[in-house]
Amino acid sequence: MNRPKMATEKGVPSNSRVLMLLGQLERMNGEAMVRDVEMARQITTKILHLIQTQEKSGKEVMSKGSSGMEVILSSLENTSDVQTTLNILYILSELLTVGRGRRVGVFVSKGGTGILFQILITANKELSPSEELMLQLHSLLAKVGSKDRKFGVKARLSGALNVTINLMKQNLQNNKLLLPCLQVLRVYSSNSVNAISLGKNGVVELMFKVVTPYSKKNTSLLKVALDALGALLKSRTNARRAVDGGHVPVLLALYLDWHRNDTRHRHMLIRKGLLVCLRNITNIKLGRKAFIEADGMRILYNSSTECLPVRTLDPLVNTSSLIMRKCFPKNRLPLPTIKSAFHYQLPHVPAAGPVAQLYSQPPGVDDVVDESDDNEETEADTDTENEEDEKDHHSANDDIETDINKLHPKKSPTRPFEELRVYERFFLELSEDFQGYNFECSKSASTTSSSASFSSSSASTRSTRPIIVPTAQALSPKHMAVPSFQGDCNFVKGQHTQPSPPAPTTTLPVPLTPLELDTIHLTTDQDKKEEAHIPTPDGHTTMSSFTRSPSQGQMIEQELARALECVSLEEEGALNADEGLKVKQEGSPVSATRHIQSPLLLGGITTRRVGGGGGSNWGSDCGSEGAEDEGGEGEVLEVPDTALLLPLHDPDLYVEMVKGTHSVPLYAEVAYPDYFGHVAPTFRETHMERVYGVQRSKIFQDIERLIHPNDILDKVVYDLDIPSCPVIEDHGESLKFNSQFESGNLRKAVQVRKYEYDLVLNSDINSNHYHQWFYFEVSGMRVGTTYRFNIINSEKSNSQFNYGMQVLMYSVQEAISGRPRWVRTGTDICYYKNHFARSSIAAGGQKGKSYYTLTFSTSFSHKDDVCYFAYHYPYTYSTLKMHLSKLEALRTPQIYLRQDVLCETLGGNSCPLLTITAMPESNSNDHICQFRNRPLIFLSARVHPGETNASWVMKGTLEFLMGTSPLAASLREAYIFKIVPMLNPDGVVNGNHRCSLSGEDLNRQWQNPNPELHPTIYHTKSLLQYLAHIQRAPLVFCDYHGHSRKKNVFMYGCSVKETVWQTNISATSSDLQEDLGYRALPKILSQIAPAFSMASCSFVVERSKESTARVVVWREIGVQRSYTMESTLCGCDQGKYKGLQIGTRELEEMGAQFCVALLRLKRLTGLRNHQHLLDLESDIIGTQSKVVSCSTTYVMDEDEPSFLEAIDYSAESNDEDAEPENEHVGQVHENPDPLDQLSDSETNHRD
Repeated sequence: MNRPKMATEKGVPSNSRVLMLLGQLERMNGEAMVRDVEMARQITTKILHLIQTQEKSGKEVMSKGSSGMEVILSSLENTSDVQTTLNILYILSELLTVGRGRRVGVFVSKGGTGILFQILITANKELSPSEELMLQLHSLLAKVGSKDRKFGVKARLSGALNVTINLMKQNLQNNKLLLPCLQVLRVYSSNSVNAISLGKNGVVELMFKVVTPYSKKNTSLLKVALDALGALLKSRTNARRAVDGGHVPVLLALYLDWHRNDTRHRHMLIRKGLLVCLRNITNIKLGRKAFIEADGMRILYNSSTECLPVRTLDPLVNTSSLIMRKCFPKNRLPLPTIKSAFHYQLPHVPAAGPVAQLYSQPPGVDDVVDESDDNEETEADTDTENEEDEKDHHSANDDIETDINKLHPKKSPTRPFEELRVYERFFLELSEDFQGYNFECSKSASTTSSSASFSSSSASTRSTRPIIVPTAQALSPKHMAVPSFQGDCNFVKGQHTQPSPPAPTTTLPVPLTPLELDTIHLTTDQDKKEEAHIPTPDGHTTMSSFTRSPSQGQMIEQELARALECVSLEEEGALNADEGLKVKQEGSPVSATRHIQSPLLLGGITTRRVGGGGGSNWGSDCGSEGAEDEGGEGEVLEVPDTALLLPLHDPDLYVEMVKGTHSVPLYAEVAYPDYFGHVAPTFRETHMERVYGVQRSKIFQDIERLIHPNDILDKVVYDLDIPSCPVIEDHGESLKFNSQFESGNLRKAVQVRKYEYDLVLNSDINSNHYHQWFYFEVSGMRVGTTYRFNIINSEKSNSQFNYGMQVLMYSVQEAISGRPRWVRTGTDICYYKNHFARSSIAAGGQKGKSYYTLTFSTSFSHKDDVCYFAYHYPYTYSTLKMHLSKLEALRTPQIYLRQDVLCETLGGNSCPLLTITAMPESNSNDHICQFRNRPLIFLSARVHPGETNASWVMKGTLEFLMGTSPLAASLREAYIFKIVPMLNPDGVVNGNHRCSLSGEDLNRQWQNPNPELHPTIYHTKSLLQYLAHIQRAPLVFCDYHGHSRKKNVFMYGCSVKETVWQTNISATSSDLQEDLGYRALPKILSQIAPAFSMASCSFVVERSKESTARVVVWREIGVQRSYTMESTLCGCDQGKYKGLQIGTRELEEMGAQFCVALLRLKRLTGLRNHQHLLDLESDIIGTQSKVVSCSTTYVMDEDEPSFLEAIDYSAESNDEDAEPENEHVGQVHENPDPLDQLSDSETNHRD
């Protein structure tokens, strides 16, 4: 009777047999399931067998159209038979073991989790619950728990938590049942409410019974138990329970046991689990205290040191490092106050803001640390990777302006014209008629005209003395092309020449001419591969150093450099100081030397001394009034005449300019680099490759200070807070420091080890923060010894020092030897959060903040050297005045140059305003009319003193504008340039990083500048308002800046359309009417300037930037092409300079290329047919669809690739994800799309 039935079954395709059985099971649901228990067992057993033996059966049950899961769950819910329940649980276990989570998702969506909890509760009511049933239930719950977002809530509401806890308590020795219980507990504990509830029920103590004592049995169970305990200890209340229960020493002892016994490193996950428990306990202050008391610092330090050689143990070392950094007691910065060491009393204090708070601070308040600042609870420290944009973390578009009205320029004038009429005197060129000016005479004049204020000579009177340009490896005479000249031997002061390379096609002698940016001639407009040509006086043309082949470039640059390299320091020179050059016998190098008295005392200004031996006197000498050297009174010092290579540099003139510069500290010294000048090195300076583990090793050295305090010297060697004698003489092994010169910034130096120094930077005056810019002198070093310098009070949460940037060093001995230059230096460079507490007063009210350390190591090559270190290439206010004076001397009759004093600053320094254009061809009406009606270009720079690169770019712009090339002449004929080259002279002079003497960021004052507190901004804005009133608003406004967290050079502009694209606001098509012309200039720059990156540009308007120059000039003055041009402090990651750190040559080139781009822009905007202009601009810009796809906005992440070494900036992070598990997890973000990575550098704590 059974045979036909069997045959039928065999005739059914195998993949449907399971469906047939499921159909039978479905028909049994309800009362039949209870009545026919045996049948239910048989059917479920067969289904289980099919699924276990045939992979297709499982797929059939879980296929998308199948109702198999519903049938199985319904049967599970309805059966009361233990065996049937177990069969169904086995079936589910088989089904959910495969499927990559999709099957679990289906199970959860069908309500499976709730049914399991229901069965668990029901089974628990039995007098003796089936152990196998409990085992299977918990195994299944462990599988599905992580996929069910409401798992913890369901467990708590159903009462399952207590069932699991009781089961564990009864089965502590039953490892088979305990393991799935622990797996479920691990998932329960991820819910914070559950974790607290479990803690109240004694689970923390229970877990410590499971994990102790040390045993290598059941390691898989121990691993799960530690994971569960770690999850429980994330709760502060549970962490407190663990501390109160005395479990911190237990965990440390257990970790030490595993560390000692796991010699083959097979149980790294257990060791990591123990460290995670410690990490979570130490998130509370009690935990950190218990950790310190249990000698945790020493235990973890020693164990980590032993782990260092084994690379696979890095996760243990990293977690140990995190714990130690967190538990390291917060130290006080070694300062009496975080206010600047220099005080300047403001004429009146603002009513509100940080400066008002500073002045209202009661005397005697300790502003360095908070009273309870012994490591504030880390939950209060939501330290992010990018503090500058913390406010943006809530929503990516929070800061973007959404008010359409604010996105359109104001039409109504803000000030009456009567108020602005006084600014007419700065625009004489708009009314000049040139009557009485002899144009014929000017045309026949020499190429350089003398200036009333400077003794200059025309080119025809330059020295033509025969000079042999020396080389380090001289060619034999028959191979050398020796330039020969005729004439007298007088070198006229102020006329400095430098050699120009001979044309590659000839060996004829070539006269020496200055190599200037303005002699660049671009021959094509197509792409960046344009050839630049430098004309020489004999009519030959040479390739510019910007585009010539490497071999030619190296040869020419070497010749330029060798002119200085062979300059020697004459110890006993008997030459007259006025004699600029000394000719030696044939075959010997020429010495170009400048003879000055040492020290140089000119009107109270002292230049730093150079000595010749052990008796040399470095540093500022507190004990004497400092005029005499041990070598005898008035010893002659010969220094290289760098003016031979630097046409705009004159050391004597620099000293004269310093005399007229006013500083708050009343500086009386001149730094050597500013006196000698800087000749850009001819070699390439690549990005520094980061050494693996460098940050970790530095942090470990910091931790050693706590563990071995007796090794720490803690000796103050320089302190500006002792104004009478900041250099502390000890005649010992210490270095000597000094920063008492223009733009200098170093407040304190503390020797912590024999060759290691902690350095503290000075706040901006009338401020208590902005620590970034540094510029200081070091002397008394040992040759060949490696010194470590730690700048310990940096504030930014990240830095390009982590991405290949190096500090700059200038060696006086190198300069004297003919190499006067700043060079990138430093090894083992990294930037990380340290243990010095930052008070809430300095951190804008936030407690628990720390400072950051920039650390670098370097060694010195010369005995008795004086070296200078700087954040970036220094460019002082006196340097600007010197350059402007020299530029004026270069003026030809064809150049209209006027230098006005726009205003006086708070500190009494004048703010120069330049007007540059071409003289009219004649005083005829047509020529005068053309002259007056040229469009205006308005440029400004250096509103932020620490952004010295902006001044170097401006120098390149000014030199190009004053040059004699046809391009420069065309540019002057096309535009009138109004230039404010330094908007913040006081900040520059006094070594500030960001603010003026008012203690405020001047680039946040453009909306409503105060004439007393912000005079340079007030009057610059007034100039622009005057132009707007007379309908002569500039065609282009550009403010030059520097950016410390991004590479390349790029621009920020203003666009209604691109701002609206970044938000979800609704706007009509009329609201979005906009000329694409704002993109033309940056696009041109991206085609011709190798350092410029269009991909980094952004045209989004943010609320936080509404008071910056860029936005105010766009909105209030109505200048469509209003830009901030940002230059990197680090280097480039694209184009010709990819992988190189940026130098002054590249920065000056950028300034020149900006001028060339303006000339191209003129060709576009000069077209009468406006539609044709738009077509041309669209052609340059690309199609509009491309513009749409190139969404641009500000950045919250760094645009940098990851390192092999994970970098952790946040020692107090509670996020497990913040901790790197391996070499490639938790690292800095992989190269995201650069267009999504823009951060307008004008943020409040920006670069």
